Amino acid sequence: MNFATKAALAVAILGLAACSNPDKYGSGATGPGGTLGPAGAGITQGGINDPNSPAYFSQTIGDMVHFSVDQSTLSDTARGILTQQASWLVSHPSYTAIIEGHADEQGTREYNLALGARRANAAQEFLVSQGVAGNRLRTVSYGKERPLAICSTEECYAKNRRAVTVISQSAAGS
Repeated sequence: MNFATKAALAVAILGLAACSNPDKYGSGATGPGGTLGPAGAGITQGGINDPNSPAYFSQTIGDMVHFSVDQSTLSDTARGILTQQASWLVSHPSYTAIIEGHADEQGTREYNLALGARRANAAQEFLVSQGVAGNRLRTVSYGKERPLAICSTEECYAKNRRAVTVISQSAAGS
């Protein structure tokens, strides 16, 4: 193989490796809006009418809370949603959660990563205060890297200032 062929092959392999992961939430996890990972391993999907299903958690209880501009303080509405999330998580001990912190596109990448972390931590601390075991929760900040809405209006910014609780069934089960 000559150098050009090897280089082209290396670029192709790297390009394929960089493709987005179709199971980014982990096997059996729900993503924003209640979507399941492709395998759905170990989870009975159920529907939004099944109170034991991830779809019910995401769509009926709500997997997302929103924040004001440059804030990580929970509103009364956010506390209400998180109280319902905590109740569901306490009654479903085989599930764990990753709380994703997000920010709008305004500000620097570094600022928004820190703000997203504060938002995720605020949600996590509230869930723990409501009885969810801390070892069942993790946080991650995406800052402004994963917007729900892309446009430069307040309506879009407001949708992107959020914390999302992504649930998955733990490998050990109940």
